[in-house]
Amino acid sequence: MDLSQFDYFLPEKLIAKRPCSPRENSRMLVCDSDLTDDKFINFTKYLEKNDLIVINNSKVMPILIAGISNSHEITITLHKEINENTWLAFGKPGKRIIVGNEIIFPDDTKAQIIKKMEFGEFKISFNCNKIKLQSFLEKNGKMPLPPYILKKRETDKKDFTDYQTVYAKKTGSIAAPTAGLHFNKKIFNELNDNNQIVEITLHVGAGTFQPIRGSIDSHRMHSEYGLVTDSSAEKIRNCKKNGGRIISVGTTSLRLLESASLQNGEISSFKGETDIFIKPGFKFKTVDLLLTNFHLPQSTLLFLVAAFAGTEKINKLYKKAIDMKYRFFSYGDVSLLYRND
Repeated sequence: MDLSQFDYFLPEKLIAKRPCSPRENSRMLVCDSDLTDDKFINFTKYLEKNDLIVINNSKVMPILIAGISNSHEITITLHKEINENTWLAFGKPGKRIIVGNEIIFPDDTKAQIIKKMEFGEFKISFNCNKIKLQSFLEKNGKMPLPPYILKKRETDKKDFTDYQTVYAKKTGSIAAPTAGLHFNKKIFNELNDNNQIVEITLHVGAGTFQPIRGSIDSHRMHSEYGLVTDSSAEKIRNCKKNGGRIISVGTTSLRLLESASLQNGEISSFKGETDIFIKPGFKFKTVDLLLTNFHLPQSTLLFLVAAFAGTEKINKLYKKAIDMKYRFFSYGDVSLLYRND
């Protein structure tokens, strides 16, 4: 495979900087044997009575924080907790990230830069325990919007609602599972009341934004924590046995479902880290349909959707989406993909 096969030109105006309002009115491009232009509000008409919709209930943390180091402002994005006061992070400007320096934040919160790592990543240690740090983040943190949005505008109070799914409950992600942003409470509650919702948890990490460096085969994903309970796994297995389909809401749900299916050939309970990199040639064992936004060129997520629906179909899908002026990326429109077997 060549990285250039997974590239495309996207006009700047098609990058969504705010979500559709109301969120359920997002456009939805359905990719089965043909391409169908629709809206997400009609999502349920594509479901059958025995189908299950699997959602990622992880909640985005407000981990974008600003501090002062040597009289200079530094913006920090925390992305992975090491222990109760030590995190991995990214920061800007990079030249101000100096090992040994202290960063001073509001409310007497301080942190020391311990170690610089590859690709702008560094380790940082705070002067407070986990409970106090969480309190500080809730009060002073901002939502960690993707870099391509932060280049155009600052994050604001509206993003605390916009960049969170209506069913988010387990705090731990540094980015939203964006396919779920299209659900409003009414659609979610109807599906839940119909016993068609299964919840799993994958805390989205920095890997979702990291480009492929070097060769495709040598690329390594950041690991992310996931949880599939015994009851969720059993419900999914029973659905498959009864002829129902598994619809994954987002690539995060899909990555966890397939990680939990690697060992036994069918899904089982899972608790721990996964660094699975899904690319063309991957054999899917659990997911039948995928609801997902439109992804960045040459990204690991574009490889995932190509593996799922087929590279040729994804190329046609993205060309049509651009031609029809769909809105792209985290705050953009959505696609419904059928697995290409």
